[in-house]
Amino acid sequence: MTMSDDDILAPLRPRSGSRARGSFSGTEARGPIIDQDGHEIRPETLEQGFREFRFEFGQGNPFGNLTREQRVARIEAIARLLDVAFILPGTNIRYGIDGLIGLIPIVGDIITTAISLWLVREARALGAPWYLTARMLGNVAVDGVVGMVPFAGDAFDVMFRANMRNVRLLRRWLDKQPRI
Repeated sequence: MTMSDDDILAPLRPRSGSRARGSFSGTEARGPIIDQDGHEIRPETLEQGFREFRFEFGQGNPFGNLTREQRVARIEAIARLLDVAFILPGTNIRYGIDGLIGLIPIVGDIITTAISLWLVREARALGAPWYLTARMLGNVAVDGVVGMVPFAGDAFDVMFRANMRNVRLLRRWLDKQPRI
């Protein structure tokens, strides 16, 4: 059976006077609307939900409302993920995604160094003094430069753990600060 050009360019229309079976353009319901739990959803509820639904861009920083402790916890969690998230089976050697991503020549080390620099920036935003951030930057620089050496640099990344060192430095400094 061949189709005419009109059928290809225009949607199928019934050849008889009745509605086409495959047409979904009508407003009539084809059956109940069921949610993922198997409960029926009333169409009025859906219409109201769509009217109330809005997604507004540019409403500020989603992380801007975090407390100091929440920000420190976030820094610690990222540092743990980068440096000590996994254990090498059969040993007690811990490694993180810094060592894994670092296996990708040059690009991997640039990515992990950028994340480490972001952690230092967050420490500075928490009020860390210049001498502390300078020491943290030194740790990141050593980790980044030595990490660029293939394989030996990745082994150094696993053992040096610059991000955990930086979190430890930050935590020691924060513990000395008076609570407000």
